[in-house]
Formats: sequence, structure tokens, C-alpha cells
Amino acid sequence: MLKSDGPLADEEWIIMKTHTLIGESVLGALDVERDLESDMVAKAIRIAGGHHEKWDGSGYPRGLQGAAIPLEARIMALADIYDALVSKRVYKKSWTHDEAVNEILSKKGSHFDPEVVDAFMSELDSFKAISEQYQDR
Repeated sequence: MLKSDGPLADEEWIIMKTHTLIGESVLGALDVERDLESDMVAKAIRIAGGHHEKWDGSGYPRGLQGAAIPLEARIMALADIYDALVSKRVYKKSWTHDEAVNEILSKKGSHFDPEVVDAFMSELDSFKAISEQYQDR
């Protein structure tokens, strides 16, 4: 389904959006001892379940808004979008680093936590270097 060379149909989009809850459920089923590792799993659960929430409450799966979205998920949301934009996909060409930055800036305060965007802006060189190092060839 996600390898489609065009837009997803409504039914496909509904199915695709379940990946947040499925990931959250799989991670929640892990049988780990309660120590530092379990804290990492707890963070992973929050990321899986919340990385498609939007600062303005228009995201999914729960429609969380603002600080109700776990910080880990707010950070991952921005990193996920940056990676999706600068990476080539079967349905799109890769964007330049500057195009991706401009897109993220345009969604500051709506899609993204303004403070997370500010942190991103202070690390632009790092994001660019990592994306160039791991770009699809």
C-alpha cells in the first residue's frame, strides 16, 4: 500500500493511520524489567502513539493538542517530516534541505511545537549533514 506511486485511497489512508496504535500496542506488550530499559520502552511507546499528533490538535490518532502531546512525540514528528521531505519516495522526488526547512518553518505553531522548531533551527547543520550522509543513492 505505501509503495503506491500515487495518493492513497480513503480506505488505504484509514488503514495507514493505524500504524501509530499498532506500534504503541506492540511496544506496550513487551515484557521488560522495570529499570532504565523500561523507561526507554515507555518513551518509545509515547513516540509510536503520538508522532502524528499536531500542535494545533488536528493530528491523529487521538487529536492531542499542545503540551498534551508527549515531548518525545513532538520531537519525532519534526524529525519524521524532515526525513520524509528530504528522502526520495516512489511517489515523490526528494526535497532540498532548504525546502524542507521552509516547510517546517511554515508549520511552526500549527503542525509543530514552536520550541521544537526553534531547537531544530539551532541544529540545521547537523540535520543537513545526517541527511546527506544517509541519502538514497
